[in-house]
Amino acid sequence: MKGILGKKMGMTQVFTTNGKLIPVTVISVQPNVVTQIKTVENDGYSAIQLGYEDIRETLSNKAKMGHTKKANTSPKRFLREIRGVDVENYQLGQTLEANIFSEGEIVDVTGISKGKGFQGVIKRHNQSRGPMGHGSQYHRGVGSLGTMLPMHVLKGKNLPGHMGHETTTVQNLEIISVDLENNVILVKGNVPGPKKSLVIIKTAVKKGNVQNPKKDLITYQNESASLEETKEVEENSSLAE
Repeated sequence: MKGILGKKMGMTQVFTTNGKLIPVTVISVQPNVVTQIKTVENDGYSAIQLGYEDIRETLSNKAKMGHTKKANTSPKRFLREIRGVDVENYQLGQTLEANIFSEGEIVDVTGISKGKGFQGVIKRHNQSRGPMGHGSQYHRGVGSLGTMLPMHVLKGKNLPGHMGHETTTVQNLEIISVDLENNVILVKGNVPGPKKSLVIIKTAVKKGNVQNPKKDLITYQNESASLEETKEVEENSSLAE
């Protein structure tokens, strides 16, 4: 088990050399710092605490600065734990980057879903509406709230209420590409949360040992270089004439 913190930057698409389109989510993974190591002897369970995104000391307090100072790092905006890791492979103050994952690995991504405010049962619980015409008095209502005998609404009844803004995990997502130059991980499919929200990438619980074959993606670096070379040749030829 391994994991890292990142920020969801948005979605895009990439193409393979055989013409297949793959929708991907771009996750910015800046360096994470191991701010605490928890062991079974001291804490009852094994885990590492990761700090992500530096903040000014004026936005922190003495307790938080003293906590991060033990790891010889600056105050962090986010502190999250990754459980189930082999703590012997980590050291206090160690820096983790996007290269802890590789292309083809299967991961679980956790984030806070988008908040949608107060919603009715049709949107919140995917219920069906009633007829809209012919004198119908039932359109988008809740429907039956229970039988006559209990004389109260049964526990667990789907009702209108606050929707979204919940911790959500999407499992078994494939890592399509790892860009170490830009500190970016491309994950196939969508992940929970709005843009620039914090997400946690961890080894998949169900398919952690699965390694999919790498995909040959189309890159435009060589093509852009060839275009520049052709422009230079044309300019040199025009100057020679």
